[in-house]
This record gives sequence, structure tokens and C-alpha cells, in this order.
Amino acid sequence: MDRLVYFDNSATTYPKPDCVKKAVLNSMEKFGANPGRSGYSMAVESAQEIYGTRLEAASFFNANREENVIFCANCTLALNFVIKGLAKKGSHFVISNLEHNAVIRPLETLKNRGVCDYSIAEAAADDNVTVSNFLKQVKDNTVAIICTGASNVFGEMLPLEKLGKAAHEKGVLFAVDAAQIAGVESIDVKKMNIDFLCVAAHKGLYAPMGIGMLIINCENELETLVQGGTGTQSAVFLQPDGMPERFESGTLSLPMISGLRAGMKFVKSYGVDNIRAKENRIVKSIYSALSQMKNVKLYTNPFSQEESFAPIISFNIGNYHSEEAGELLSRRNIALRAGYHCAYSAHLAYKTQDTGTLRISPSVFTTKNDVNLLLNSIFQIAKN
Repeated sequence: MDRLVYFDNSATTYPKPDCVKKAVLNSMEKFGANPGRSGYSMAVESAQEIYGTRLEAASFFNANREENVIFCANCTLALNFVIKGLAKKGSHFVISNLEHNAVIRPLETLKNRGVCDYSIAEAAADDNVTVSNFLKQVKDNTVAIICTGASNVFGEMLPLEKLGKAAHEKGVLFAVDAAQIAGVESIDVKKMNIDFLCVAAHKGLYAPMGIGMLIINCENELETLVQGGTGTQSAVFLQPDGMPERFESGTLSLPMISGLRAGMKFVKSYGVDNIRAKENRIVKSIYSALSQMKNVKLYTNPFSQEESFAPIISFNIGNYHSEEAGELLSRRNIALRAGYHCAYSAHLAYKTQDTGTLRISPSVFTTKNDVNLLLNSIFQIAKN
């Protein structure tokens, strides 16, 4: 079987760096004890490994305190922590029209239960218009603006720093779904006025699947979504108030946390700006070729809007539904995402709700040969 040509890095990066694989295996051998539960040497070393990862993450995103780095299973759970932790009876949220279901579904569930409501602001080509659109939706009972850093379908980025500043001036909190930008875009939670940063570590940070982060950059205490054992204050029946135990009930996935630590170090050594530059070069070369092909429809232009878009291309081929075209590409060992990408709202915004789209997303491991094989396969399908 021919080698898989992988362009689905917005779903999860593949392959993972060797340092990440080694860190996971080493963790299973060296840090086999339950961290924070006992005082013998292996348990202490396990706890130190987790603390070291917190320090790495706090430095990476310029967080206030390392104890405010919360480990969880994925970005979706982090977003649920924020949304359900802030939602009170009669509260209100503002989100963008490009959101992933990880944001929309928790809000819609709470809305249907009569807990809270939310409004949708349209992202525009002009950052100032986008900010204005958000502010128009803010009400007296608005508790937070929540938005994606970049659309996982089309790559359209939102002006996070401006939105964060505007949110704080209105007296509301600012939460960011960083699934598509962490590790590809520089994120400074202090500079960008981000109160809650939700991270999908298995994407741009090259960590294993099954690990995410919530980074809290404010004094606001969320209501806890999960309660249970933390290894601390065992004689107290209420959940501890201290961070990070307040949000980390049960045994953490230490091998995945070790992999995350290695992934962040890998990205830092490569350089976030260098990663963005390489992926932009790849996306531009693919766009140039696709724009010359008949029967290929493109939705964004990385040449004219590089600073406003993450390195993602969405497109369609002829009259194929995106999932049909994706299946044809799969037969040629081309792996990319097809369909609605768990973000139907974004498809409504771009008017692709009838077909979905095919999505191309490279990584630092994407080669020129990968690009050539991808383009040749698309050309062969499009010409027919």
C-alpha cells in the first residue's frame, strides 16, 4: 500500500515528533505512580513531571500562574468548563458565526434548559466591524464573549486582542477556543486580554490525543463541572477551592501530559513564527495550483488575506458533495477532512451548507512530494 499523504492536521497533527513518542513511553516507565497521592519517590517524581508541564504551558502562553493551567481530556471539555461554569440563571453569552459545535452545543443545551441565552455576532473582513458586531450583541446580563481563534473550516481569524480589550471595557469576560491557533499563532493571554484559553494540545502543539488545557487568566472562579478525589484535603467533602485541584478531579493522564510537555518544547524549538511561515508557504503553493484547475472552487485567498487567515484551505470539486470527493481522494491515499467539520454555523456563513467542503491543513512535516501527490489527485478527479 502506498504511503498515506496526510493533510488533516486541523483535526490532529500526524505524524507526532519522535520526542513526543519517546516522552509518552518514558512517562509510562518512569512515572508509573499516581501523582499527588503518595509520598514515595516515584509518586513525587510523577507530580514533579506534571508541575514541570504546567510551568512550560504557563511560559508558552504567558499565563499569570502555573497553577492556573488546568489539564483535561480535550479542548471541548475545557470549553464546557468555561461555559457551564459561568452560566447562571438568566445569563447571556455572545459568540461568533464561525463557532465549532464545542461552543454551540453546550450553549444550545443550556438555552433549551432555560438556564441562559446567547447571541451570534458576524465576523467581518474588517476587524473593527467585527468588534462592533460583537459589541452590538452585548447586553446587561452578558457574562462573556466566547469565540474561536480561527475557523476550523475556512481559517478565518478573529481579532482576539481587540475583542478582548472591548470585552473588558464592557465588563464582560473573554474566552477563546484556541483549537486551530495554539502552536501556529503566537498567543499571549495577558496582551490579548484572554480570561479563559481553551487548548486542543493534539493539534498545533503536536501532543498525543486525549489531552487538552484550560488556562485561566483571571480571578473569576468558575463553578466546577466535575467533583471528586484530588489527592488533597481528603477529609473535606466539598471540592477544594485551590487551583488546579478545583478542576482536576481523578487521576490525570500523566503519559499524555508528558507528551504535551515534549510537544510544547518541540514547537518552541522550531519557533511558532517559523511554523506559521512554513505552513503559509505550503498553503500558498497549493492555492496557486488549485486556482488554475477547472472545476475547483476555492473559498479563501491566502495571498490577499494572509494575516487574517490560519493556514487552511477549504474547497470543492465540481458538483461532488464534499464527502463524495473526499472518498475519491481517500482511494488515492490522500487524507483530508470532508463534510461539515463539526461547524455547520461556519458553513452557513460561507453558504456551503448544501455540500460541506474539503479541507486541506498542512503541518511542519508536510513535504513537497506530499503537495505534488495531493495536487495530482485533485487534478485527476476534477478533470473528470
